[in-house]
Amino acid sequence: MDLPVNRFKQSLRAGPPPVGTWLMSAAPAAAEALGCAGLDFLVVDTEHVPLDIAQTIDILRAIAGTPAAAITRVPWNDMVMVKRALDAGAHSLMFPFVQTAEEARRAVSYTRYPPKGIRGVAAMHRASRYATVPDYLGRASEEVCVIVQLETPAALDALPAIAAVDGVDSLFVGPGDLSAAMGRLGDIAHADVQAQLARAARECRARGMPCGIVGPNPDMVRRFLDYGYSWVAVGSDMSMMLGRAQEWVGQVRGHAPQPPAPQGAY
Repeated sequence: MDLPVNRFKQSLRAGPPPVGTWLMSAAPAAAEALGCAGLDFLVVDTEHVPLDIAQTIDILRAIAGTPAAAITRVPWNDMVMVKRALDAGAHSLMFPFVQTAEEARRAVSYTRYPPKGIRGVAAMHRASRYATVPDYLGRASEEVCVIVQLETPAALDALPAIAAVDGVDSLFVGPGDLSAAMGRLGDIAHADVQAQLARAARECRARGMPCGIVGPNPDMVRRFLDYGYSWVAVGSDMSMMLGRAQEWVGQVRGHAPQPPAPQGAY
């Protein structure tokens, strides 16, 4: 069989901004359901969600049967973690807390086989469709999408150098960690934080580099699109479920609506 096409990577090159959400429930059924809800991508978060590699594969399989694409956030910019995610069939990888161009180059190298990188070689795994993809070793990187996260003011200062790294397909600005690093923990709506988010979008657009972001609600995400972000995530499976549950329980009991989630929550 042929090498599977990375639909998310394709969507960065053409079409309207992809819209997705975060998966925090670690539940394949929730992933499958949201994949049928009209979202373009779902982020399988192995950094903040207690997922092992077998559970991650179950969620990737669930998403694969839907129109949505999967993005897998690895726990850290670590060669072994990246190798395992790739062998598990992850095509789009998000690397947290990248601070420098050198760290971005290392991230790219972990996704490439020698001589272009240092990804460990195995023949029989889910990514190669169990060795049924012709010349998988030579072609694997064609459909890999490398996304690096910028989460501090220092990382934003390094944005031009990071964006210039060969093999980086997209940047992603993490508003929650950025606000914390700026002394505004949990307040991504603060004017100073918003100014930095708008700056990052401008700099990415000036360089032709796709840039993503996540927001806690549709209003905030629409603001990010106005800034010029090229792909956006809104909330998470858990925040959507909790928000609707609180709304409905309040209606049944005749209570006032629950206050919105903190601005940094997803």
